[in-house]
Parts: sequence; C-alpha cells; structure tokens
Amino acid sequence: MTDKREVRTWLTDMDGVLVHEEHAIPGAADFLRRLQELDLGFLVLTNNSIYTPRDLRARLQASGIDVPEDAIWTSALATAQFLNDQRPNGSAYVLGEAGLTTALHDVGYIMSSREPDYVVLGETRTYSFEAITKAIRLIAAGSRFIATNPDPSGPSTDGLLPATGAIAALITRATGVEPYYVGKPNPLMMRSALNRIQAHSETTVMIGDRMDTDIVSGLEAGLRTILVLTGSTSAAQVARHPFVPTRVVDSIADVVPLVDEFAARD
Repeated sequence: MTDKREVRTWLTDMDGVLVHEEHAIPGAADFLRRLQELDLGFLVLTNNSIYTPRDLRARLQASGIDVPEDAIWTSALATAQFLNDQRPNGSAYVLGEAGLTTALHDVGYIMSSREPDYVVLGETRTYSFEAITKAIRLIAAGSRFIATNPDPSGPSTDGLLPATGAIAALITRATGVEPYYVGKPNPLMMRSALNRIQAHSETTVMIGDRMDTDIVSGLEAGLRTILVLTGSTSAAQVARHPFVPTRVVDSIADVVPLVDEFAARD
C-alpha cells in the first residue's frame, strides 16, 4: 500500500480468511492477537446468518482463535438493525435459524405469519417447501422481501450447498419481487460495522477472500482492501474484475507484519 494514512481499525471476513471449514488458517490467531495488543478496533464479519455471535465465538475458539463475542458482526445482526431503523417493533415471517431469529427478537421484532411487515430470508440447512411456499404467498400478498445476503451457495464437507441467494432466486421467480439484500456486497453491511465500533472509513482496512462481496463492498464503503488467496478468489481471477483490491497477499499471515507498519503511520 502506498497510502500514507494510518490504520486504526480492521474489518475482516471470517471463512476463507481466518478459518477454512473448522480449521484455523495459519497466522489468523497471531493477527487478532496483535490487534488486541495494540488496542486497535476490529470486527470479524460474516454473511452467514445461521449462528449467533456466541455460537461463532465458540466455533472460533475450537479452532484456536479467540475473538470476543462483541467483535463479531453477522448479516443477521445487520439485517435486524436495518429493519429496526426502517420499521421499529415490526413483524416478520422468517426463514432462517437461531442467528437470525435471535437478532430480530433482540430488536423487538415479532415473528408472525399473519400479514407480517417483512418476509426475511436467511441461511438455513433445513429449507422446507412448505415454508418457501408460505413466504411466496405472503410476498404476493404485500409483505416486503428482505434477504440477509446474496450468496448462491456455501461450502460443506460434502460439496456445495444451496444458500440464501439460491432460495431468494426461487422466491423471486415465483413472485416477481426482488429482495433487498442487507449483507455483503451491500456497503450498508460495512457502514453498520463501522458504526458499531465508532470507526471511520478513512482509517479502516477490510480483509476478505472474495472479490465479489468482501472487496467490492469495502471499496464502495470507502475502505482500503486486502484480498487473501486462501478462500474463494484465486490470483488468476483478480484481473477479471473491473476493480482491484488495494493489496493482494497469500494469506492472513502476510497481514500480521503490516499491522505495526500501518498503525505507526501518521
């Protein structure tokens, strides 16, 4: 990076940057430990809406990575905050799991299938035809359509799984209604994360493994960006995009020495 501004806060994606499946990526624990030693603000971001921050902290701890619960920001939390800002104390029919329903409950939302203000679609491993049909009928009747993130598929030990974006496409095809996606690549996810830790885009870096979500949303939110090559995007794919990260590195281990360098800039 040739930018001389110091870096006071860091945002980082989780899967593909800090962990792969259930295993820590070398350098991840060192990176987070150094941020805490320097008392630099940071958030771990994820488009996965299945888990609560407490669940994700336990998952990371099992991999040998220690992240405080309040340093984890999910698309479910960003969605709940967005809905609370738009329509406080509203109602929603939810297709999702504990991470999403808990976040909505915490902002005062009522879960209802009777004329809800919103149909909210999140990640789940148990999509049912009955629930999808109900969502389609509610949207056709006038409920607003929100989805936590547009990811069409997700990884598993057995291969790809259909994710939120794929189910959203099915519902859109049936209703003609496109959802509003809150999570990455919507820069709203980045802005909500910055607001949570009272950070400024001018002095924040976003680290991610996907050009089409992490890097583009960081770019559109005015952040400097670092792409790591331990996840979804390969080095050969970077040049195919009409935008570029501020920097491309092999892994999070290569970011560790940069933390001190950027923190010392003035």
